[in-house]
Amino acid sequence: MSNIPSDLRYTKSHEWVRSGQNGSAEIGISDHAQEALGDLVFVEVPEVGRSVHAGDACAVVESVKAASDVYSPVNGKVTASNAALATQPELLNQDPYGAGWLFRVQTTSPPEETSLMSAAEYAKFLADEAK
Repeated sequence: MSNIPSDLRYTKSHEWVRSGQNGSAEIGISDHAQEALGDLVFVEVPEVGRSVHAGDACAVVESVKAASDVYSPVNGKVTASNAALATQPELLNQDPYGAGWLFRVQTTSPPEETSLMSAAEYAKFLADEAK
């Protein structure tokens, strides 16, 4: 079973959001997503200063199996990108909720609670998806 930290919010496309102070948010892909992709070989993160909108593709993760878009779960401006992933894409496999974060956003509006799932809701979503 995938690791699903309870302090994060999740999307149906398997991104996670860690809310910070003053409307900041850290974004990455879930443990389930990195497991499904397999060994990651390339990661492209959005540039600092880029405006992102909830639901828009803004990053790419590529494994030996497939390339997948990563969608922003929030509206805002990218304030940081995880540059370490350019040379160490395996960080996403090793620590998807820590060193494997993708980017940080200063949100322009709070995320709609209905669009993000709690850990329990995400676990149920994964169980239903597996049926």
